[in-house]
Amino acid sequence: MPNSSSMAQFLLLVFSDRRELQLLHFWLFMGISLTALLGNGLILSAVACDQHLLTPRDFFLLHLSLTDLGCICTTVPKAMHNSLWNTTTISYTGCASQLFFLFFFMSTEFSFLTIMCYDHYVAICKPLHYGTLLGSRACAHMAAAAWASGFLNALLHTANTFSLPLCQGNALGQFFCEIPQILKLSCSATYLREIGLLAFSALPSLGCFLFIVFSYVQIFRAVLRIPSEQGRHKAFSTCLPHLAVVSLFLSTAFFAYLKPPSISSLSLDLSLSVLYSVVPPALNPLIYSLRNQELKDALRNLMTGCFSEASNCLVSDM
Repeated sequence: MPNSSSMAQFLLLVFSDRRELQLLHFWLFMGISLTALLGNGLILSAVACDQHLLTPRDFFLLHLSLTDLGCICTTVPKAMHNSLWNTTTISYTGCASQLFFLFFFMSTEFSFLTIMCYDHYVAICKPLHYGTLLGSRACAHMAAAAWASGFLNALLHTANTFSLPLCQGNALGQFFCEIPQILKLSCSATYLREIGLLAFSALPSLGCFLFIVFSYVQIFRAVLRIPSEQGRHKAFSTCLPHLAVVSLFLSTAFFAYLKPPSISSLSLDLSLSVLYSVVPPALNPLIYSLRNQELKDALRNLMTGCFSEASNCLVSDM
């Protein structure tokens, strides 16, 4: 029986045995990854270059874009490589690295989504204390705590998962390495340790989820008390993009990791994994920019400046 120390590689799931569909998956993932890279890259550039985007909300949005880029760059390139070259293998080290970075970026993203919910709560429910509760020092401390907790969480789970003996072969029922699929390869008596660790680490996640729910209950109660319709509309416009991102991320990720085995299937697992690891990094920039007028203005100025510089370079070369 092979164990985790002697196994040289894993076999990832292929989307299809037909070459035409493999190439279709390659180009589909190429389009999604380019959309995510372009959208998040523009947000990073706009927030970093525009002096008007210096609020705590923009600061946390910058970090959220970094985690989105990390998620899309962890899973999609290897899936594209396998579809293009008609292969399914990933090395043991590559699988461990992929699991670590995916867990790292997803845990950190969840932390930033919780922090951004706190930002909305303070801005709407405690506006007079906004500058005190969300000063530059407090924002830096919260961002550092989010990255540090994500790193420690990923390191703990990766080390624990790959210390388990693997007795069920090396074929994973997923197009990237994730903990539930590796647990299926573990010996029946040893995988309970990682399940216990997952349950223990789910407690902080459950606390963050309850905090988000409580915060939005308070936010909606405060918004409904705003006398002017314009004020209510502005408050809802601020909160709805974040609520949409949180709903998509949490509903798919929680269901993928916590669903009962009785309803598990290959197609369902594959669809959920795409929804929580591939789709959000591409959709988040669009969701946040649609309702953020300041961000749209900054992106417009950034693109106008880039086009102007390109035009000037062409004119000078001629």
